[in-house]
Amino acid sequence: MRKSIAKALFNSHSYSEYRKLVSDLLKDDKSTGNEQSAALTNYSHLNETRMNRLDKTLKIPQANVEKLESLKNDYIWLVISEGWCGDAAQLLPVFDKMVAASDGKIEMKIVLRDENEELMNLFLTNKGKAIPKLIVINRETGGGLAHWGPRPKGATDLIANYKKEHGVIDETAKADLQLWYFHDKGLSTQEEIIWMMLDLDKEEE
Repeated sequence: MRKSIAKALFNSHSYSEYRKLVSDLLKDDKSTGNEQSAALTNYSHLNETRMNRLDKTLKIPQANVEKLESLKNDYIWLVISEGWCGDAAQLLPVFDKMVAASDGKIEMKIVLRDENEELMNLFLTNKGKAIPKLIVINRETGGGLAHWGPRPKGATDLIANYKKEHGVIDETAKADLQLWYFHDKGLSTQEEIIWMMLDLDKEEE
């Protein structure tokens, strides 16, 4: 695993570099990833708008800022993403704001799923390559400590219940999911990840 992580980190992007990469591809009506289609490009355009809005409006509550600042150790969040992924568009801005609130304790690096198959295969969800995946790495040793994703529990439950009832994940399900994210304002994601980080921080003492 350490070898796969090191290889991925070598080809990783900062949040601003990732945003620029996605934006530049969209100027040519392309999306990230091996597969190119009008649908994926359309999703990428929608996601660009969502991320711009979240970058401007998303806030980390003071209580969460204090918890992030209280971390004793230094970490890297290695995130597997793609520009067309609706969940990634909702979650990466949350990760970025949390990193900014951590007082330098956390650094985020982003890699594209299709360019990092070896890494992705280590973090499958129900045997699928669901993204985003946030992998917590000890900055000092380079070792992987934990992972989170692709969605907070409330969003995961919403999709699971919809599939159980309707048998498919269709455009209505995707719209319901985006609405869930809109109302949640990143709070479930923050809570789940912060508790994971605080638990890890105790173990790393």
